[in-house]
Amino acid sequence: MDRMLVPQTPSRIHPPQPLDLRYSSQTSAVSPELVGAGDFPVYKVVRTSRLYEQIVQQIEESVLNGSLKPGDQLPAERELAQRLGVSRTAVREAVKALREKGLVEAYSGRGTSITDGTSHAARQSFDLMVKIGQRETSAHLAELRLILEPGIAALAAERAEEEHLAAMREAVTVMDRSEKDPAAYIEADLDFHLALAEAVANPLILSLIDSIVGLLREQRIKIFNVEGGPQRGQVHHKRILDAMEHRNPGMARSAMSAHLEQVRQDSQHSANGKNSMKSKPARSK
Repeated sequence: MDRMLVPQTPSRIHPPQPLDLRYSSQTSAVSPELVGAGDFPVYKVVRTSRLYEQIVQQIEESVLNGSLKPGDQLPAERELAQRLGVSRTAVREAVKALREKGLVEAYSGRGTSITDGTSHAARQSFDLMVKIGQRETSAHLAELRLILEPGIAALAAERAEEEHLAAMREAVTVMDRSEKDPAAYIEADLDFHLALAEAVANPLILSLIDSIVGLLREQRIKIFNVEGGPQRGQVHHKRILDAMEHRNPGMARSAMSAHLEQVRQDSQHSANGKNSMKSKPARSK
């Protein structure tokens, strides 16, 4: 049976220390039974059949008391399981529950981080809209993106830091080698656009983009098999990245607009049940 370590009130004057659930490059995979504070043990073993709920509770409490703040990254799944003394399955279920509550976001290659919850209600509204009006959603999403993302790209060209550029480069590299792997390509594509939103350093903009991630994923799944779609997308991604590297807002705005027009055309062909495009893939300059 899985075990988890939870705070125990010591008998002497020292207050209990909360479990530090933040990511740290200095952490090591020590046995949970050896963790203590001074001469007094801080945790005791608890046996339960629903461990993931206790993990959720610990993280929620850490958010409420300020130990974990928006943007803090949780340890990797394996390390968090070792710290808590539970299986990776329990951790995975806890992260799933926390995502449903809007307390964390988990992205491929970027780990799991605490959110401020502001995008959760918006995401639920967008998801409901998709279920109610699926035929109109694609056109509405394309219009929304044309309003938002060229401006985001222009601001990102001015404000992006090296970590954002590195994330975009990595996403482009993954997409280059994943043109026959839809899941990997789509997640890297999402990472690319999220890195742009993060580079703007405006939490409201990031929340807006984060709230439509589910819609973006559905859109990409539908158009991935349009002939030449991934290749055309990569041409535009590389032009956007080039504009970022050169700190050129005008070029970034134009490159993003061209990319979104390509996505709109591919979406139309997908909706019409066509798997090919008459036009040839764009060539990188």
